[in-house]
Amino acid sequence: MVSSAGYAYAYARYGDSLYFVKRQLIWLVIGFAVMYFASRIPIALYKKYTPHIYAITLVLLVLVLVIGFVGNGAQRWISIGPLTIQPSELAKLSMIMMLSRYFEDNGKRATDRKSKKNALIHGTLIPAAIMLLPIILVMLQRHLSCIIILGAIGLLLIFSAGINPRYIYAFTGLGAAGVSYIALFTDYTKERITVWQNPEAYKLTGGWQTLQGLMAIGSGGIFGVGLGKSILKHCYVSEPANDMIFAILCEELGFVGAMAALLLFAFLITRGAIIALRSESTYARLISLGISIKMAVQVLLNVAVVTNTIPNTGISLPFFSYGGSSLIMLFFEMGIILSVSRNAKITK
Repeated sequence: MVSSAGYAYAYARYGDSLYFVKRQLIWLVIGFAVMYFASRIPIALYKKYTPHIYAITLVLLVLVLVIGFVGNGAQRWISIGPLTIQPSELAKLSMIMMLSRYFEDNGKRATDRKSKKNALIHGTLIPAAIMLLPIILVMLQRHLSCIIILGAIGLLLIFSAGINPRYIYAFTGLGAAGVSYIALFTDYTKERITVWQNPEAYKLTGGWQTLQGLMAIGSGGIFGVGLGKSILKHCYVSEPANDMIFAILCEELGFVGAMAALLLFAFLITRGAIIALRSESTYARLISLGISIKMAVQVLLNVAVVTNTIPNTGISLPFFSYGGSSLIMLFFEMGIILSVSRNAKITK
């Protein structure tokens, strides 16, 4: 899909129709290697170094605000030689790891229904602090989609750990209020909501990407126009190989192809959840579940944005969208799940 969706845009922008493909193939090979080595690392070692990974992530999130470079109007990346790192991608995984480690070490106190003190401090305030530190730093980057993903992952993971639902409802309410405040009273999000409500009124500005994406989806029909035969990828749909790749998939492969892709995601997410349920340790169970939740939330948000169900937040489709750091991070996460799977309890 990167090859098909991106060759026209790559030629127009870089003078090389294989620009995206060649780079994605390199990242793909590196990703498979990362996944293999990550799968061979014992889950106990991940647990041991989780605080270090979390601390490094926080440092990177601070550094991106100081020395990060601006791309597409946002300062979210750090360049290290030829490599470009997006710390917010690492923040999702490190938060999952830290919450999993915390509940492994403090599960009894955190889920103690008899002690209000334990429920408040260990079941609510400390997990909330683990969530809020990266969320606040990402908020300073004006990265609303990542804030939503981090919040959704954190809340669902806390719920999965067995915390009193009353506290989760309270935090869900506070989180929803916070996101609503950012959306309604921040200029860049207010503009996106306005465009989302009536994209036709902004068809040459903010609504262009949404309208062209919807046109691509509608053009696909049931079976699509055929792989490689999209018309709207020829510099009509913005970011055809990245955030809007699902629209090109729908145009070329139709409703059938779109459903096949979503069923693949459903299968992968379900397998991750099954591996989590078979895990004997709390850490292994929650980290597998957290990674599965992350992927589910990201797929849901990307499809919702492309179909204009929610305002445009700029989020990639896992494993489909072009991008090196995000692809390698996905393979690393799959490696962790495979590491958990190697030691999972299987009933014969």
